[in-house]
Amino acid sequence: MIIGQETNTVYFSDILRTSPEFRATFERIQSLLDKYQVSYRFLSNTKDIWCRDYMPVQISEDKFIQFRYEPSYLEDDLKLQSNPRDVLKSNGLNAEFSSINLDGGNVVNWSDRVILTTRIFKENPNRNQSKLIAELERLFNAHVLLIPDINGDMTGHSDGHLRFINSNTVLVNELQNEYGYWKNGFDKMIKDSGLAFVEMPWFEHQDKKHKHTAVGCYVNYLEIGDLILFPIFEVSGNKDEQALNIIHSVFPERTIEPININEIGKYGGLLNCTTWTIKQDAPQQML
Repeated sequence: MIIGQETNTVYFSDILRTSPEFRATFERIQSLLDKYQVSYRFLSNTKDIWCRDYMPVQISEDKFIQFRYEPSYLEDDLKLQSNPRDVLKSNGLNAEFSSINLDGGNVVNWSDRVILTTRIFKENPNRNQSKLIAELERLFNAHVLLIPDINGDMTGHSDGHLRFINSNTVLVNELQNEYGYWKNGFDKMIKDSGLAFVEMPWFEHQDKKHKHTAVGCYVNYLEIGDLILFPIFEVSGNKDEQALNIIHSVFPERTIEPININEIGKYGGLLNCTTWTIKQDAPQQML
C-alpha cells in the first residue's frame, strides 16, 4: 500500500474552498501547501468536505480500490452521502470497485499493514467476519489489524485514534483516559502485531453547539510527502505544546507546520478527514 510519505498530491472537496464558512480556513491550509510547493486539486460533485471517506484507497501507483460508501451514520442524512461513482466519473478518476462497505477514514496503513476498527463488522453485518478480513487482506495486499470501535463514536474511524510513524511503530492517543475495553483491544492488537507505540496527548473540548467535535484530536494530521500539517487548537485546556514536542520528536527529519482549523474541527473531522492524498506521476498544482 502507498504510505503517507510517498504521496505527492492532495485533493479536497471543492466545497471546502467555495463554502463561505470554510473559505478562510482553507486559505490558511492553501498558504502552507503553496509555501512548500505541494500539488493540490479539487473534487467536484461531492456532498460534504470529508473526502477521505468516499474516495478510493491507493494500493500502488496504478491501483485504487473504491469501497462502497454507505455509512450507517448517514442513514438519516443521505443528502450528505457522496456517490463515489459520480465523484470519480466527474473528476476523470478510475478505481476497482468493492462491495465491502468501508470508509477511508477507517483505513490507517503502512505498506504491509492496515489498521481498522471493528466498525467494519457492523457496517457489513451479512458477511462472515473471517471471510471479510481475508477479502480485505487480498484487496489491500496487506495484513489487517483490528482495534475496538468506540461505542459512542459516530463514525468509528481508526484515523481518530492512531497513525503509523514507521513500519514498526504507531502514534496513539494517550491511553490513560481511554475506555478499559478499548485499551484491552489495543493491547491485544499490539501484542499480536509486535508493533511498538508512542502516546500522543488528547483532550475533550466541550462545545454545546457541536456534539461530535474533533477539537482535541492531534493524530488527525495531514501527511503529504515530507510535510506534516499538524492541528493545534488554542482553546482552554489544550495540550498544543506537548503535542508539538512529541510530533517533532517522532518525525525529526520532517517539516512540521502547526495550523488551527477549529472551524472545521467542530464538525467532527480534521486534516486527514478533509484530504485525499495520493502518489502520482508529475503532479501539477490546480488553483
